[in-house]
Amino acid sequence: MHAHRPRTPATERTRRWFMNRSLLLGGAAAVATMTGCSAGASDTNGSASGSAQSGMPSGGPGGAGGMGPGASEVKYADFKGVTTDGTVVDDLFSIHSTGVSTDAVVKAAQAFLDGLGAKVRRASVFDVDDDEWLAWSNVDGYEREGARMGDLTEKQRTLGYALLGKALSADGLTQTRNIMKLNAFLGDYNGGGRETLTEGHYYFTFMGTPSTTKPWGFQYEGHHVAINYFVLGDQVVMSPTFMGSEPTSATYNGEKITLFKPETKAGLALLRSLTSAQRKKVISADEKGGTDMVAGAGQDNLKLAYQGLAAKEFTSAQRQKLLDLVGVYVGYMDDGHAAVKMQEVEEHLDDTYFFWIGETKDSSAFYYRVHSPVVLIEYDAQSPLAYGENAQMGGGGGAPSGRPSGMPSGQPTGTPSGGPGGGGMGMGGTPTQQHIHTIIRTPNGNDYGVDLLKLHLETDH
Repeated sequence: MHAHRPRTPATERTRRWFMNRSLLLGGAAAVATMTGCSAGASDTNGSASGSAQSGMPSGGPGGAGGMGPGASEVKYADFKGVTTDGTVVDDLFSIHSTGVSTDAVVKAAQAFLDGLGAKVRRASVFDVDDDEWLAWSNVDGYEREGARMGDLTEKQRTLGYALLGKALSADGLTQTRNIMKLNAFLGDYNGGGRETLTEGHYYFTFMGTPSTTKPWGFQYEGHHVAINYFVLGDQVVMSPTFMGSEPTSATYNGEKITLFKPETKAGLALLRSLTSAQRKKVISADEKGGTDMVAGAGQDNLKLAYQGLAAKEFTSAQRQKLLDLVGVYVGYMDDGHAAVKMQEVEEHLDDTYFFWIGETKDSSAFYYRVHSPVVLIEYDAQSPLAYGENAQMGGGGGAPSGRPSGMPSGQPTGTPSGGPGGGGMGMGGTPTQQHIHTIIRTPNGNDYGVDLLKLHLETDH
C-alpha cells in the first residue's frame, strides 16, 4: 500500500517540482527554468501576443508560457482566468437551470467517498474554494494529493471508474482509460520499475461535498490527464481538462490503442474547408516548435490575444466544421451537459477564432487553437521525449539514453518554441503525432467553475 503523505501546500509542491526539474535540465536551461525566462525574453507580464513567436508568451516570471507545468503559483482567491488582455469579459456566465440532472454523478461521487477508508477520505477532501483546484500538472513526476487509484482495492477502483463514467461520456471514459494504459505502456517501454508510469498513478481529490444543491467538484489527474469537474445544482463546468499521450498509438496487453484521431481529423477537416485567402489568415508564418501549447498547467491567469480568423468570416458549412471540432473536446463530458456547453459555444461563434501552426498533411505534426470568450482549445503535436528513435529518455526495452530517468514526460506546456533545450524544435527534435497534448479551458473566469461559485456566494443561493 502506498503510504499517504501529509498534505503539502500546493505552492510548496509547485516550487519543489520546479527546482527538481531545473536540476535535471542543467546548464542554461536550468537557469531559464528557475528564473522563468527563456533566452532573449523581455516581457514580464505573463501575456501572449502576436508579437511573440508563434503567438507565444515571450517570457518573464509566470509568463514564458509557463516554463513548466505547475510553474504558476496563482492562488484560488487571485484567480482571474484566461483573458485576451487581463480584463475579464463580464456577464458571460449565469446561475440557471440546465434541465440536465446531476443526480447520477452526485450519487457516484458519494459512493466512491463512502467506500474509502477514513484516513484516505480525509486526505482527499478539500474546501470548495481550495488552492488544490489549481495544483494539477500533466507531468509524471508531479507530487499529487488524494486517493491514488493504484493503492485502492478493486472494489474502490470500480467505484472510482463508475464516478468517471457518470461524469464523462462513453468516449470520454474510453479516452481517459486509454491514456492511463498508454502511460503504463510507456513505463514498460522505458524499462519499467517507475511508480509514475503505470495505470495506478492517478488521483482523485474532492472540493466540497457532493450535493445536488451546494457547489462541489472533483479533480482526477495524473500523467497526461487532468479532469476538473465542478458542479452547482444541475450546472457543470469540466475545465480545464488536459488530455495527452506519448505514444498515441501502441499495443498494450494485446489491445491496440490509438488516441487523438478525432481531434486530428476534425482540425484538418476545418482547415481544408477554408479558402486560400482564409488560410493565409489562419496559418502562422512561424515554424512548428517542439511545444507550442500556451494554456497548459500553471497558466490559469494567462493573457492570450486572439489570433487567426474569426468564424464571422466563415461560410455556414465552415462554421459547422468548427462546431464539429469543438464538439470533439466538449463531447468528452457527459452527453447532456456537453449539449449545454455546445449551446454556449454557439452563442459566441462569430467571435470564435481559429489559428494554426505547421504543415497540413494527414501525418503532419501541427498545432491549432480555437479561442472565443467561452472556450479555449489547444492541440499540439510535440517533440518526442520518451518514445521513438529521438526519445530523450531510455526506450525500446529500457535502453539507456543518458537522460535522467526522472525527467518529466513532456516538455513544459507553454514553453516558447525553441525554449529550454535549444534549437527551433525544442528538446526532442522534430515534432510527431506520437506525442500529442490537448487542453480545453473556459476563459474569462469560469475554469473550475470559479465564476459560478462567485455568483452563488454573492446571491446567497
